[in-house]
Amino acid sequence: MLEAVNLGLNLGKAEYKPRLRSLQRHLHELQRACRDAQVGTVVVFEGWDAAGKGSSIRKLTERLEPRAFHLHAIRAPRTHELHLPWMWRFWVNIPSWGKIGIFDRSWYGRVLVERVEGITTPEQCERAYATIRSFERMLADDRYEIVKLFLHISRDEQRQRLEHIEADPLTAWMVEPEDWQHHEQYAEYRTAIELMLERTETEWAPWTVVEATDRYWCRVKILSTIAKQMEAGLRRRGVEPPAVPKTKARGK
Repeated sequence: MLEAVNLGLNLGKAEYKPRLRSLQRHLHELQRACRDAQVGTVVVFEGWDAAGKGSSIRKLTERLEPRAFHLHAIRAPRTHELHLPWMWRFWVNIPSWGKIGIFDRSWYGRVLVERVEGITTPEQCERAYATIRSFERMLADDRYEIVKLFLHISRDEQRQRLEHIEADPLTAWMVEPEDWQHHEQYAEYRTAIELMLERTETEWAPWTVVEATDRYWCRVKILSTIAKQMEAGLRRRGVEPPAVPKTKARGK
């Protein structure tokens, strides 16, 4: 599945800048329209380590109204959360109607990291797939739009990025030993990722695989995908979405 993804797609800087500005303005207007129509949006960012999730989220949020979105960086469950149902910490962070919830990593850790590292058994993973599909269906039935993004890069590209980050004293702290461990397990993670994409692809919560080798292409595709889903959500509720701002040529 992932082998068929064209990781050579790219976008020139001259085209990227005006398209990014136009998409950011459009998302700001969509955010206001969804607020008025009480349409909630849940955006899930998954992807390889060093694939660019953090920088893409910054581009997504830098023009949004800060009071109307919430960003959740998901880590391993804390001690008290281990004694609660595993989906609890995600349920409590679902945004209210009219707002955007952005998850940097998500409930999919159950069938990715926990699966590969042997924390969950195959039987628990099967139950998790069913739980996830039901969870997302409940959200979709209750006025939420769900955007699921997987940022894909090759094993060689991942290694180069990790080495580059580690070589800079200002960013070296971002690379942890487990990042290199996951890199060595690239093939195992790819198997888990492909199974995840297959088992949790639904009509109400489809996956978008983002070709993330080129950062410009990656960011534009992410913002475009989110905008299209928010537009579709408004139309489903009888609201015509705001028009897309015209892209201005460079220097104008």
